[in-house]
Amino acid sequence: MANKAYKFRLYPTQEQEKLLAKTFGCVRFVYNKMLAERKETYEQFKGDKEALKKQKFPTPAKYKEEFAWLKEVDSLALANAQLNLQKAYKNFFSGRAEFPKFKNRKAGQSYTTNVVNGNIMLLDGYIKLPKLKLVKMKQHREIPSLHIIKSCTVSRTKTGKYYVSILTEYEHQPVQKEVQAVVGLDFSMNGLFVDSEEGETANSPRFYRQALEKLAKEQRILSRRKKGSSRWHKQRLKVAKLHEKIANQRKDFLHKESHKLVKLYDCVVIEDLNMKGMSQALHFGKSVADHAWGMFTTFLGYKLEEKGKKLIKIDKWFPSSKTCSCCGQVKESLSLSERKFHCDCGFVADRDWNASINIKREGLRLLALV
Repeated sequence: MANKAYKFRLYPTQEQEKLLAKTFGCVRFVYNKMLAERKETYEQFKGDKEALKKQKFPTPAKYKEEFAWLKEVDSLALANAQLNLQKAYKNFFSGRAEFPKFKNRKAGQSYTTNVVNGNIMLLDGYIKLPKLKLVKMKQHREIPSLHIIKSCTVSRTKTGKYYVSILTEYEHQPVQKEVQAVVGLDFSMNGLFVDSEEGETANSPRFYRQALEKLAKEQRILSRRKKGSSRWHKQRLKVAKLHEKIANQRKDFLHKESHKLVKLYDCVVIEDLNMKGMSQALHFGKSVADHAWGMFTTFLGYKLEEKGKKLIKIDKWFPSSKTCSCCGQVKESLSLSERKFHCDCGFVADRDWNASINIKREGLRLLALV
């Protein structure tokens, strides 16, 4: 079985908006209440792991006795808040994440509800949701009939837009394609990536850099407004809309580029890069964030998997840039300012193109070992 999510825009009525705001607040309240109690217990027993494991933690039902208004919202949304906290704690104890933090309303508003006895249904331009009943929805694409709806996540953006992400489950056994066309991609600060076939870049438009001047102007105006005033709220909305537009443009571009690659190749080889470390060490924070390499590789990965194709990640320490793709000689050092690769054998090429060829060869080597 496989999962796939479909995201659609919601257009709730004023009454539904009030209930949504109440649900977001109740979910956040319950999460923070449970976290506060767990934190207190953790501080008390952190020296004794066995005693800590035996502790019983509260459920949302406990708080409904004291806070009756919690009964007004979807109980499944509160139950999912508990599950999210349990998952956060599990990740902390396994060393995969930091200690869970309290939720802040500024960090985003959302809640998840599950399908139980037909409480979630799609009906000609509307979606039926628990407590909300029928909510108007812009369904820009059909969900296949074989896909079974498992849960829905309702969210509100900082610009006041509402979305629903519908998680579905379906039987998926992709036929593994025979690997014939392979391409290597080297991350490029100038255009997202350079491919090994033609040495062409993706020519990423750098949407954040393009909007930087306008964004700085709007943020400057916001800083002069009195916080909390009506003019401040209007200006805050302008800045939020600009950020949202940049994010949407970037996401659209990455979807299209990953789709092109999946259509052309049976296997894509990339380096397993630590982008956060790269942005901090080399002071390329804005450029790295603007390209969103991590998001791009995520899109590429699931698109290839759906088609029965492969994504191979090679070791980040593999000397792709220092190795000559012609003779195989490895240079001792290569500065970032050297954009042309020069080898003693006489081979001269663009640094990133040379690296992408080496990445492809390493990928083919790993593919042969499978």
